[in-house]
Amino acid sequence: MNAPLGGKMPLVEHFRELRKRVVKSAIGVLLFSVIAWFFYDEIIAQLASPFCDLRSVQSAGDSNCGTLYINGVLGPLNLQIKVALMSGLIFSAPVWIYQLWAFVAPGLHKRERRRSIFFFLAAVPFFAIGSVMGYLILPVAVRVLLGFTPGSLTNLVRFDDYLDFVLRIILLFGGAFELPVFLLALNIVGVLSARSILKPWRIAIFLIVLFTAMFTPTADPLTMSLLALPLIFFYFAAGIIALGIDRKRSKRAASNG
Repeated sequence: MNAPLGGKMPLVEHFRELRKRVVKSAIGVLLFSVIAWFFYDEIIAQLASPFCDLRSVQSAGDSNCGTLYINGVLGPLNLQIKVALMSGLIFSAPVWIYQLWAFVAPGLHKRERRRSIFFFLAAVPFFAIGSVMGYLILPVAVRVLLGFTPGSLTNLVRFDDYLDFVLRIILLFGGAFELPVFLLALNIVGVLSARSILKPWRIAIFLIVLFTAMFTPTADPLTMSLLALPLIFFYFAAGIIALGIDRKRSKRAASNG
């Protein structure tokens, strides 16, 4: 971005900068997808583990893994492409999170830009923690959902459908865990005060619970709680930290005045 820090930029330049960041993010996703392509067997074994131990099944000379199946002549190829792209999107999170920060940061003042690097430094580990947590609850989610299958029927699951379910869980948890990072980033750059964060705490808790109820693929209370409770904790933690930041900002302003 050629504009000076805190300076204004024409709308066309903003679109050009956005396009550049999107292209770099896409390249990062593509590179990680190529790497994931060569680790397809290992990745697919991990994804199938909530249903069965694919490695043990294959070592026994069987190709069937529980109720998972691939359909059609092009099914195996489409599945490998989909797994590679999904893995590339998740593992390239540091790349596209940095590109998001790099797009916003030049429009800030020098002090705001220096502080806002917190966004990148914290966003990546929080996304990783959320994604890992989402993966770890997959066996619970699968067990709950398959529990609705009548005893007289067999539930055959297309791996493509299962993969969409896995992607939704992982990205949901990874994205949701960015809540405290965004709140603190907005507070650090002076857009959102701690009072504005904490004052509507009842509404915030209601929205968090509503969000988990709407977007969590399973309807069981355990899975919803595993997402809602950490988000509520992060919300209050971000508000308390923001209080400390606001106090330091007020003291600095008073001493300069």
